Order: sequence, then structure tokens, then C-alpha cells
Amino acid sequence: MTHIQSPDPNGGGENQYYRDVFELRFKHLFISKSVQPGDISTDVSTDYIKRLIQQDYISDASVIIVLVGAKTYGRKHVDWEIAAGLNRKVGGYSGLVGILLPDVPLLPNNQFSYDTLPARLADNARSGYAEIYAWDWLTAAEANVSKAIQTAFDARVGRADKIQNGRLQMARNLCD
Repeated sequence: MTHIQSPDPNGGGENQYYRDVFELRFKHLFISKSVQPGDISTDVSTDYIKRLIQQDYISDASVIIVLVGAKTYGRKHVDWEIAAGLNRKVGGYSGLVGILLPDVPLLPNNQFSYDTLPARLADNARSGYAEIYAWDWLTAAEANVSKAIQTAFDARVGRADKIQNGRLQMARNLCD
């Protein structure tokens, strides 16, 4: 099972469009365990939301796919979901994949800046546990998506020693 983390857990906008396209186009490659907009009330405690994310969405996810939009780096719920997926106690390690949406600025050499990623995803990309792909390349062919998911799935065992999950979880969003 795969969990897809939307860049905007509250839904809406262009980022939701990419999430919908990804799920529709490649749904036969995975079982989505994604949190849909409105699934989790914002009127409950932070601890309850974290527990709900861990127990209802992440505990049986074998791979977490993070769709990275321009402001995803600052979303606390994204951080909490990545942290839960990398916590052995939550159901074993999940593989981790980052997909850069077209609104993420690239450097002149077509490379990304780690600063544009959620910090926990950046930590794991630097360590070699997580892979980061550009939307256009990844979605150009079904084989690319299948390979990215398989690589992340295999990393759960083959690269588990590279997992970086010691960072404190975000307490608040860093951007609107």
C-alpha cells in the first residue's frame, strides 16, 4: 500500500490537481491510503491528529510518496506523515519518494535545492534513503513510476540504516 501526501492537506488549488492526476493515472500501481481533504478535522488536538495519521493512514503504508509543491516544505502535517512512515514502531519502515511538482523552482542546472523540500524528506534524500524525482520525468512513463515505487519499497530493507528521523516534528506551519 502506498500513502500519497498532498502538498496541501487542506486540498484545493493546483497542487490538488496534480495529486488527482497522479492517483487517477497510476492507481493500478498502488493502493492509495491518502488523507483526502476534510478527512481530518482541524478542531481536534495535535496529539490526536498525529495518532490518527499513524494508526489510520501510515501504519500499513509500504511507501510514502510526497508530492512537493512550492510550500510543502513548511507543512506540519507533511512532516508528521513522513515521521510516522519512518518510525519502525508505527508499522515498520515505509519507503520514501519525493516528486517535485512543476511549481517547485529548480536551480539553473535543472537540479533541486534541498531547501525546497520538507526538512525530513531532505534529510533522507541527503542520506541516500529517499529518492527525489521531477514530475515531468516521473510521469512521462508508467515504467518510471513503477520503478520509483519499487526502489522506495526495496529501500525499506536495503537502505534502512540510512533513515534519518531524529528531527523534532514541526509544531506549526512555516508558511500559509
